[in-house]
Amino acid sequence: MLQRFFSTVLIWALVGILVYFFGGQGTVWLLAILAVATQYEFYTLLEKIGRRPFKNFGTVLGAVMILAPYYTYLWTDGQGLILQTGIIAVMIVACCLRILSERRGDERIEALGATLFGLIYIPFMLSYLVRILLLPSNEVVGPITNQQDLQGVMLIIWMIVATKFTDVGALLVGKAFGKHPMSPNTSPKKTWEGAIGGCIISTGLCFLLVTLAGGVFPDFMTPLWGTLFAMPIAIISIISDLVESMFK
Repeated sequence: MLQRFFSTVLIWALVGILVYFFGGQGTVWLLAILAVATQYEFYTLLEKIGRRPFKNFGTVLGAVMILAPYYTYLWTDGQGLILQTGIIAVMIVACCLRILSERRGDERIEALGATLFGLIYIPFMLSYLVRILLLPSNEVVGPITNQQDLQGVMLIIWMIVATKFTDVGALLVGKAFGKHPMSPNTSPKKTWEGAIGGCIISTGLCFLLVTLAGGVFPDFMTPLWGTLFAMPIAIISIISDLVESMFK
């Protein structure tokens, strides 16, 4: 537990330094690295259950899915986010071309489905954080110099707090008070008490974050809305955690 605490503090410190000195660009690259690492792990899990996705090819496409909309946005004076609506179609075509040369007939649909599922499940979903980053028209690529530069970044940090501390809170509360498993077959250590406690802790921290740092959030993000929006995100993060446990 102590090792996990110190590793979390170290990671957050490194993230803070990178975001401060590289602004929106640093945040997008963090998302791309996260997408690649998570997608590679996901494809590895699929391989263990007998599926054969294009692991390396898929993770490269995942990085492109994160980075391309952001840089096209910068280079086209704000028009690049339209790529997000059509980028998954491009990925489907790319995967189809790949399976024509590297998979037998009875394996093609399986390879295509496994690869595309990893692309949609991880980098495509994470690419919406790029839209959040650019919501207040934050185009910062260098060091952060004012509060306006922080708005998109702070929205992402708020969302990470809502999800990460749901998991941490559920772990702590579950260890102390957990008695009723949520899904005994999928993840027997997760309890209803832990889930409720995790949601309360994460929404409380989101309220505290928006209250203390309200000046660097967009105007619509008041402490009330910061708390109300955090609750469904916390609940979804618990469901997502159970889905991940199911794959494992």
